[in-house]
Amino acid sequence: MTADQLLQLRLPGKRAELVKGVLVVRQPASYRHGEVTVRLTKALVLFVDAHDLGRVLAAETGFKLETSPDTVRAPDVAFVSKARIPSPAPKGYAPFAPDLAVEVLSPDDRPGEVLAKVADWLRADSRLVWVVDPGRRLARVYRAEGTESLLEETDALEGEDVLPGFSCQLAEVFSRLAAFARPLWRPQPARHTGVPSA
Repeated sequence: MTADQLLQLRLPGKRAELVKGVLVVRQPASYRHGEVTVRLTKALVLFVDAHDLGRVLAAETGFKLETSPDTVRAPDVAFVSKARIPSPAPKGYAPFAPDLAVEVLSPDDRPGEVLAKVADWLRADSRLVWVVDPGRRLARVYRAEGTESLLEETDALEGEDVLPGFSCQLAEVFSRLAAFARPLWRPQPARHTGVPSA
């Protein structure tokens, strides 16, 4: 399958990405995932707009990272710096990786698949990747130069050199999630729909 074919595909109630020409279909995100994602999105939008730094893109915006076979990934939140905003805006997927990609874990996420997605972002020149785990109330930060950090609930997500001055306390992001205690990151059956690349 190609990126153009993915763009025309209709899968009501599902989320889909393309990984080296193979369609990957997942269930809709959980309630908790949605709540954490919107909190992070709000914090980023307020900061980016206040400083005119670029664009924050909503969940499931597709980015074409590889061609022949095509890979299209969709983060839960993305930031594109002002200097890299395409003009005119692409009608389909952006043909590049965002400066910042944010992944919020869901019940059906498998560790190996999440790490593969992080690797795809970094290989395509994302400068910073945040993986946020609401179940364990922590986050992991991956950087383009190969370093990574584990953040506890008492720590803050920092914009570093991608969004200088940005800081978001994880405790604030997780503050209304007390009713949910079980970790999200646990093995689940793979949900891959094999479609050979064109």
